[in-house]
Amino acid sequence: MTKKTNLQNPPQSPSGPFRNLGISRRTSLPLAVAISSVILLAALAILAEDLSLPPIPPTPKKPHADVYHGVKVEDDYNWLENWNDPAVRAWSDAENRRARAFLAALPGRQQIRDRLKALISQVPASYYGFRYTPPVLFTLKFDPTKQQPVLVTLDSPDKPESERTVVDPNRIDPTGSTTIDFYSPSLDGRLVAVSLSEGGTENGTLHIYDVRSGQALPDVIPRVNKGTGGGSVAWNADSSGFYYTRFPNPGERPPQDLDFYQQAYFHKLGTPVTEDSYSLGKDLPRIAEVQLRSSRGGRYVLATVANGDGGQFEHFLLGLDGNWTEITQFSDGFTYAAFGRDDALYMICLKGSPRGRILRLAPGQTVLSHAVEVISQTDDVIQDMAVSDNRLYVSDVWGGPSDIRVFDLDGRPQGRIPLEPVSSVFGLVALEGDELLYENESYIQPQAWYRYDASTGKAARTALFVKPTVNFSDTEVVREFATSKDGTRVPMSIIRRKGARLDGRNPTLLTAYGGFGISLTPSYDLTARLWLDQGGVMAIANLRGGSEFGEEWHNAGMLTHKQNVFDDFAACAQYLIKTGYTNPSKFAIQGASNGGLLMGAALTQHPNLFRAVVSEVGIYDMLRNEMNPNAVFNVTEYGSVKDPEQFKALYAYSPYHHVVEGTAYPAVLFMTGANDPRVNPMNSRKMTAALQAATSSGLPILLRTSADTGHIGSSLDEQIEEQTDTFAFVFKELGITMKEPANN
Repeated sequence: MTKKTNLQNPPQSPSGPFRNLGISRRTSLPLAVAISSVILLAALAILAEDLSLPPIPPTPKKPHADVYHGVKVEDDYNWLENWNDPAVRAWSDAENRRARAFLAALPGRQQIRDRLKALISQVPASYYGFRYTPPVLFTLKFDPTKQQPVLVTLDSPDKPESERTVVDPNRIDPTGSTTIDFYSPSLDGRLVAVSLSEGGTENGTLHIYDVRSGQALPDVIPRVNKGTGGGSVAWNADSSGFYYTRFPNPGERPPQDLDFYQQAYFHKLGTPVTEDSYSLGKDLPRIAEVQLRSSRGGRYVLATVANGDGGQFEHFLLGLDGNWTEITQFSDGFTYAAFGRDDALYMICLKGSPRGRILRLAPGQTVLSHAVEVISQTDDVIQDMAVSDNRLYVSDVWGGPSDIRVFDLDGRPQGRIPLEPVSSVFGLVALEGDELLYENESYIQPQAWYRYDASTGKAARTALFVKPTVNFSDTEVVREFATSKDGTRVPMSIIRRKGARLDGRNPTLLTAYGGFGISLTPSYDLTARLWLDQGGVMAIANLRGGSEFGEEWHNAGMLTHKQNVFDDFAACAQYLIKTGYTNPSKFAIQGASNGGLLMGAALTQHPNLFRAVVSEVGIYDMLRNEMNPNAVFNVTEYGSVKDPEQFKALYAYSPYHHVVEGTAYPAVLFMTGANDPRVNPMNSRKMTAALQAATSSGLPILLRTSADTGHIGSSLDEQIEEQTDTFAFVFKELGITMKEPANN
């Protein structure tokens, strides 16, 4: 489901094949003609389909029904929820063998895999997730020769030669299945706390490392991180100990509560974990997600508490007296807070200002009414901020692309930092004085870290940049708008080769997310070159449910308004057909997690618009999903079946419950990880079974389950295999013959 926001390692924009990636409107293909063509194709699909597709494993229907508010809901594949049932595992294995046999035999698959490996092997190392602890700069490093990112330090972003490895999961676990969940350096930079988990489970155990030697200390703390609530650490002033998040140990709460009730404890280095003292959390909600951060000198600790995943937060301050004081409540609308260099708190507020304003509380002050507004709401939608000695840096988004505004600490404007057109900003990091480190990238310009100097008002690229190894000079990006069912204008970024003809024949891939206030911003993906080389067009839609236009945009796509998201997506798809980009026989869609739910809704509500669907780790049964631990955290975003009005909305769009027998569904590739702690793979199993039994198109409905992965954190090799299968499947269904690149 949604990516848990970790304030210590902020997430990057969603990326991957078909997720990143424009041109003015030209001629148009009538929608009715396009739909007629795909109906004809569907009618002939049984004859045209590859006869080597293995048979569907026997999938009995076993009567089961649930009653919600007097409504009886039939569920013939309820039995596929029980992963402890050997029959379910055998069925899943058979489905996976079927998918593997089909995918492995696809024409051009080896060429696709070789091309992907060649593209990825050209990529130099890149960096993300910076933390600055003077004078040490910590960062996670992605190295295409390794399976997992590595934690390293740098003396300066201009001195990559100063790099020193601190923690390398690839050496800890040569299989590549161990990943870094989060890290937090001590305030003096001598030590670093690192959460490690295995196999995509996100069940993190905390380890402490000496930064200079890379040696692990004997302190080991289990259950600090989970896929439900994430995890974090905040060090004390003298680095003798730290506050950390922990989930209940077995025996502390009933088994059904062990993934909930996250609390904060304090650990003194060198002492047994059993002696750790409780600090905060007994009165927090069951679905609380706690993030901790120390002020620069360690005088204060801030706890940001999320009420599940719906965008409500409260904040607590650990003062000099050792007591926690609540500063904001969920109803106050404060989403993020950060310490200034003088220990003042700067806070982003959305209440009465859905695009965001920033307030400041004096050091140690906990009375919210004493906060002073320093930046008022404008048309810019505030996404993030960083505070230096004398400057406040604010990153904004407007519909997708980013911007950075500069202010003094009293909120007086000091200009804007120039960025690449139609680009994104990630990872604002305040360095010494008033310098800012930030990353800028676009759909066709790779990642580069820049240093902005407020004294000169100029930004310079640091040595940490990705040198382009793929030529996108033949590619252009434009922004276009579709009109949704209720008249709302929905923006898209469209990526295509220059001079492409809008004759309705371009293989086109549309992707989106639309949820949890996550803005789908421009992100570089060199594997897009493979799609463009086949004459393909990519489109990224900024649907309601994200925060591309502020909290109103988010609210319009959550809870009982979720159908707006699906209407927005359908409008974007219809726009691409009507304006001549493509037609349904050449149209594929892709989404993951909450975007997987979007795929399920799109294919059940508009099966005639698309030829192929790739849906990864998605939610499809919106009524039974709530029984899973992480889904309980999602109720503040999706709603609950326990509420009559929310149940009505959920049932109205739940993809699994809208599979209709005899419908000509598009080809679908479901992808899931057996260890996914965020979205139960039973969603993919049940949706696959329902579609296989119902479809009349003869097109393949496949379920690919990876035994050693979860929602995130896959090894590089597994990511390459997933992308290979995705491209090969879409190429097959859209009738694309793999072409080698001419000059790229």
